[in-house]
Amino acid sequence: MNAAGQAASEAAQRAEPEAVLAALEAALAGRTLPADIRELLQQARDALHDALAEGESARLRYHALFDAVPDPVSILSETGIVLDLNRAGVRAYGRPRNEIVGQPIEVLNPDLPPDHLKPVWESLNRGETYVIEVTNMRGDGSRFPVEVHSAGFMHGGRRCIVAVARDLSGRWQAESRYRLLVESIDKGVLVLDRSYRLLSANPAAHRILGANLESDINAPAATRQWAILDEHGRVLPEPEWPAQRALRSGQIVPSTTIGLHHLPSDRMVWISATTVPVFSSGRAEADHVFVLFSDITDLKRDNTLFDRAQSLAHIGGWEWDRGRQRLYLTDEALRIVGLDPGRHAMDDLLARLRGGDRHRVEAALERVFLTRDGFDLELQGVRGDGHAFWIRMIGEVEPGNHAAPRIAGTVQDITERKQAEETLRIQARTDPLTGILNRDAILGELDARLREPSESEVAVLYIDLDRFKTVNDVLGHGAGDDLLVRTGQRIAHAIGTEGLLARFGGDEFLVLCDGSEREQAPRLAEAILHALSVPFLFGEDEFTISASIGIAYAPEHGSRPQQLIQNADTAMYDCKRRARNGWQVFTPDLAQKQQDRLQIETQLRRALDNNEFRLVYQPQVNLRDGQIVATEALIRWQSHQLGELRPDLFIGHAETTGDIVRIGDWVLREACRQAREWQEQGLGVVRVAINVSYRQFVGEDLAVKVGETLQEFDLPGSSLELEFTERVLIEDAPATLRIFAELRRMGVVLTIDDFGEGYSALNYLRRLPIHGLKLSQLFVEGVPENRSDVAVCEAVSAIARSLGLGLVAEGVEREAQRRFLLELGVPVGQGFLFAPGLPPDELARRMAQRR
Repeated sequence: MNAAGQAASEAAQRAEPEAVLAALEAALAGRTLPADIRELLQQARDALHDALAEGESARLRYHALFDAVPDPVSILSETGIVLDLNRAGVRAYGRPRNEIVGQPIEVLNPDLPPDHLKPVWESLNRGETYVIEVTNMRGDGSRFPVEVHSAGFMHGGRRCIVAVARDLSGRWQAESRYRLLVESIDKGVLVLDRSYRLLSANPAAHRILGANLESDINAPAATRQWAILDEHGRVLPEPEWPAQRALRSGQIVPSTTIGLHHLPSDRMVWISATTVPVFSSGRAEADHVFVLFSDITDLKRDNTLFDRAQSLAHIGGWEWDRGRQRLYLTDEALRIVGLDPGRHAMDDLLARLRGGDRHRVEAALERVFLTRDGFDLELQGVRGDGHAFWIRMIGEVEPGNHAAPRIAGTVQDITERKQAEETLRIQARTDPLTGILNRDAILGELDARLREPSESEVAVLYIDLDRFKTVNDVLGHGAGDDLLVRTGQRIAHAIGTEGLLARFGGDEFLVLCDGSEREQAPRLAEAILHALSVPFLFGEDEFTISASIGIAYAPEHGSRPQQLIQNADTAMYDCKRRARNGWQVFTPDLAQKQQDRLQIETQLRRALDNNEFRLVYQPQVNLRDGQIVATEALIRWQSHQLGELRPDLFIGHAETTGDIVRIGDWVLREACRQAREWQEQGLGVVRVAINVSYRQFVGEDLAVKVGETLQEFDLPGSSLELEFTERVLIEDAPATLRIFAELRRMGVVLTIDDFGEGYSALNYLRRLPIHGLKLSQLFVEGVPENRSDVAVCEAVSAIARSLGLGLVAEGVEREAQRRFLLELGVPVGQGFLFAPGLPPDELARRMAQRR
């Protein structure tokens, strides 16, 4: 290398790159440089030029990035001298750059201790970032907090520090406001970790939960100071704690009512708490929970007292939001109407009300929306368990909401009051025996309901006991009365509050119930039949009775009380005729039967006055020689309106209406008159048998009437035979024995008709002074082929022989029957084998021929 090249090299080592580049240009300007040296210097010049350009570009990028950082950034030497400061730092510190660069860091933070760089380099040497919160100073002397993040790097072969300072003034202000808010609000704030240790609590939390909050909550589980309860006062298991649920699910547990029982002080605190899980950065599980709660102890106490007051007064509250179609009911209101807790609509309440009242509420609600007036209604309904209730429902529009009005009000349980009013109202109209409504009361109640449009849909249950007369006759009237009382009690229990019960007369009861729901009346009928299926005990005796029930609905089956009851009665008789122990709803087909019955009863009352009755006589003959020994008077009715009617068709009606007593008196006189006429015809004394109704027998003047009639026609008592049904056998009363004794003293023949069909009370048979028995044709028609009928006939014949009674067989129609009865020892019979019922003249002719 020549002297010029050597000089350029030395200059490059000593000078700045720009000076070196200028020296290279000067050297290249000389003309004496060898070609190889010139080429080398040109390469060096170009390389240096490119390096300077690249360096300038890097410098520009560095300053662009450096100044783009929004936080102050400082470059420090290893000893803490500020080597560089970005534009954000110049603004933050409020000083020119030249007053900071080249100065120690203390110019920005005069409060740093002398060895402040020692912990910095310790962290940087470990490859970590050093973070510290310090206070920096502006050019005007004011201070501001910063959080400084420091990192190390090499620059020009020297260790340097880059320090980023973040202004904390805004965060401190936010934290101050947050801290002020948390400390000043009246809501408690707790922060708990996953072990339920208390990390933080605001003053309100200390005030609500107690001064020793930290020690109480952080006590070991074995000596836990608090018991956590649900809103009903039951201890909550730990998995159900709101904090546990929030930590487990990672979701917010919204406002929850819980009770905190401080065990050492026995103090109870009720709070409404919202629990929020909090996740640390990068964690999948919440590591602590934030609990915001309000003290609702007073509110809980007030609500409890209010609920208790509601319960004692049987008053609940309700509110209906028409816009959201949501009905709110208090606990007492839910209990009153029998709804389960939960979300409800108005239809749920309406479904509990009976049909008419349901429509009344709907109309009242609609009227409130139109006129904004309130309403006050008394309503009846049925709970889900089947029990009926009465409520007083008051409602009015909530003020201040005209677009979509809400209606609020109260519901009061007035069931007891209504029942008390009903009891007071009917006490003066009760049946003296059973204590339930009597005939007049139930007719008045039915008439009132039929007149009220909202209650006119009524169902009537007509109840007739099937075997009451058995108990009444066998055990006497006292037991019969007791049976009616107990039957009424069973029916009342079966229908509960769903129906109104009355004794309609004798052994007949009437029940009124709501007819708008067609299944209610049949359901009550089934309940009544089930209640009566249990035997009644009278001492050691056990009796089972059943009932036939007819059902009629208004207005379909009648709009007047008598019409409705008659139709129910018709359905009852149809049930009794077909099967008994069941129920039957009135149908149009039964209307004709009812009309026929009414016609028969109407014409029956006029038959005597119109001379429509006549008697025919069926002879009783000696089964051995066919001689007529007596005759039985049989009644026939030739109605002017209805034509010829069979006795089995009208006798039952006459028994029911009581007309049988007048008809029986006529039969007695007509039979005695005919017997006297035959005597005057020279046929001698012909004994005539007539049937006596039980109603005649209990009339107490039967013996007097018989004596007067025999005397009127100058007949001996032996010319008359009275036939009674077996029902008289159980009448062991002194009056019964006296009547029989008086009739026997007159010489009247006394016979029990159709023996074996009814009660066959042998114990009573031996006590009564009777002369004979009549063997029912029900058993005679099956002999000698039917073994059962043969056995009955043999038994009755044996009874008659053992008691010394006469025996007459009815319904003898075949020769085989006559021979069988003769062999059995039955002396007398009557039936179509010998003659049907004959007019008096025909019978007289036959008796004359026989003689």
